[in-house]
Amino acid sequence: MAKNMAPRFKQCRRLGVNVCGHPKAMNRANAPAFAKRKKPTEYSKLLTEKQKLKAYYGVMEKQLHHYYEEAHKSDLTTGAALVIQLEKRLDNIVYRIGFANSIRLARQLVNHGHILVNGKKVDIPSYQVKVGDVVSMKEKSRNNEQFKACFLGHPAFNLPYIEKNTDEWTGKLARMPERAEVPIQVNDQLVVEFYSK
Repeated sequence: MAKNMAPRFKQCRRLGVNVCGHPKAMNRANAPAFAKRKKPTEYSKLLTEKQKLKAYYGVMEKQLHHYYEEAHKSDLTTGAALVIQLEKRLDNIVYRIGFANSIRLARQLVNHGHILVNGKKVDIPSYQVKVGDVVSMKEKSRNNEQFKACFLGHPAFNLPYIEKNTDEWTGKLARMPERAEVPIQVNDQLVVEFYSK
């Protein structure tokens, strides 16, 4: 399956926001070498917002377009429905709970079978987590020092729709997220405009 392996910090500087979540990602963002010299066109503004959304969730173009088509059928506004669908992906929930310190590591954990949903192994990163689903790490995997450092040392996102239990190594999607609560800097209306053209 295709995946984006482009340099993360360079991508953050180009998009102007910290899409990878690393504390040092934007250190050189204001350096003269990275200053934008051209005035962005309307199309480039739309494209940039779409690229931000792809980068935040680590999805490819075909996947994002599929999510857009699903969101278009939703009762919510298309932009909000699109973001909420992406937010409920299993790899993203794993990242939000704190099992991983990046979306790439979260996807790897899911792919390699370290993650359980309601006690059953799920190795599909795009799996849509439902409200009330309990996401946990396999007992055997909890002894890994890197995973321990992430889960116990990584600061939680403190999102109102995620419940984290450090004693039991679990997290739960407590309720449906609202668009305003999702911690991403994207104008989803511009993403909708991009796809509706």
